[in-house]
Amino acid sequence: MFIIDLKYIVPLEQLDEHMAAHVKYLDKYYKADVFIMSGRKVPRTGGIILAQADSKEILEKIIADDPFHQHKLAKFTITEFIASQSHPDLKGLIR
Repeated sequence: MFIIDLKYIVPLEQLDEHMAAHVKYLDKYYKADVFIMSGRKVPRTGGIILAQADSKEILEKIIADDPFHQHKLAKFTITEFIASQSHPDLKGLIR
């Protein structure tokens, strides 16, 4: 399991120009069962994505597909963790 931490490094107006493409990117990886959950930080300084992948290297390739990464709009940090507990309703989502 991975936590992808995005820190916006451009003004929000510039970021919002690419928001539709970013949402399309997120949808692609939700359908591929890579992304589990995502959302904006409060205050809106970045975002968080909860993801599952076979390796950090695979996830780095997936992140390279994100318009926010391609246009250098955010800094990405990946934290890997071993999920030892989860809500029972998530069991079908997590591999």
